[in-house]
Amino acid sequence: MGYASLLQAPYVTRLLLGTLVGRLPSAMAALAIPLVLREIGASYDFVGLAAGGFAIAAAGGGPLLGRLVDRAGQVRVLVPAALAAGVGLIAIALAPAEPAVVLAGAVLAGAATPPLEPCLRVLWPDLVPAARLESAYAMDSASQELVFVGGPLVVAGCVAAGSPVGALWVGALLGLLGVLVVATASPTRRWKAPVRSPDWLGPLRSRGLAVLLVSLTGVGAAIGGLNVLVVFYAEHHDVVGGAPTLLALNALGALIGGLGYGAVRWTSSPPRRTLLLTVGLAAAYALLCLVPSPPYMAAIMILTGLFLAPVLTAAFVLVGKLAPVGTVTEAFAWLVTLMTAGTALGSSAAGVILEHATESQAASVGVLSIAVGAVVLAAGQRSLTVRDADTARAAA
Repeated sequence: MGYASLLQAPYVTRLLLGTLVGRLPSAMAALAIPLVLREIGASYDFVGLAAGGFAIAAAGGGPLLGRLVDRAGQVRVLVPAALAAGVGLIAIALAPAEPAVVLAGAVLAGAATPPLEPCLRVLWPDLVPAARLESAYAMDSASQELVFVGGPLVVAGCVAAGSPVGALWVGALLGLLGVLVVATASPTRRWKAPVRSPDWLGPLRSRGLAVLLVSLTGVGAAIGGLNVLVVFYAEHHDVVGGAPTLLALNALGALIGGLGYGAVRWTSSPPRRTLLLTVGLAAAYALLCLVPSPPYMAAIMILTGLFLAPVLTAAFVLVGKLAPVGTVTEAFAWLVTLMTAGTALGSSAAGVILEHATESQAASVGVLSIAVGAVVLAAGQRSLTVRDADTARAAA
């Protein structure tokens, strides 16, 4: 009944679905760009360069677009960004054999990725009652898994129907469609950020927010390390369906964990809850160091997902409370960017360790990075608790 009533609230289903559809191109591009380039015989060095350029540009462009949204409104940023990102993907589709075009297209598509994720999280307080806000964030966090599962599936469908190039065209169209669904909704058109004080640091001038973002970078590193670890594990163990099965189980755990978290009426404070959940996530990742047999590995993948979504949900609540006035969209964009950066670092570290050491040592990347994040959270509890939503805004 809880989530059903949320979805029945005006504009909630529309905005949630529009955001999910509009975010599919990001998940699709990470797979489609390499497939398109390999189809025309590009080297793996260039494939990595193009894919890396897309990811780095997306990480860097997110906070900048978030700042623009806080200043100009959502519609004025989302629609041009969707058009620009689509042009980047189409450029790659039209000239995959031209290195300069491919790199320019990848960078443009990444940098102009519409900040739908931050924009939706800024809208939640206007869409649902305050008592249901955390449930909305939980539903939001859990639904992210649909993007990571759905994006590759759409690419696979395009490849089966024709070629990887078609996936880039479909991605460009889906991105624009999702943005139009969101941008034409009344809450999106009405939303306007409060006037902010001039400060180039933006939301990062909040010490509590900085503490939270650093800790979440560690969570991102754990995710990146896990993505590489499961590929290695599946190559050396008899896993039905290989690495995709393990990652799907992890996504299933996150979906269950996020929805379960939102269904509970919590009494502890968000800072304390975030810390305890982060410690639980570290404990779940520690089990990976045992390098168990496939049935137990499958259970651990679900367990890590069960803790991941609640950690993110509690963090979303804190971002909304700690971001200075007029910077909330940018603050959520920084969360996405730093977690993405952490994912890249974790993937690189796990890859190097797997090349020279053992699975158990590679699994320790996730444990250590989350543990460092937990220590940062514990040390910064005061900065996370001295403000509530009103005082955080007044302090700006």
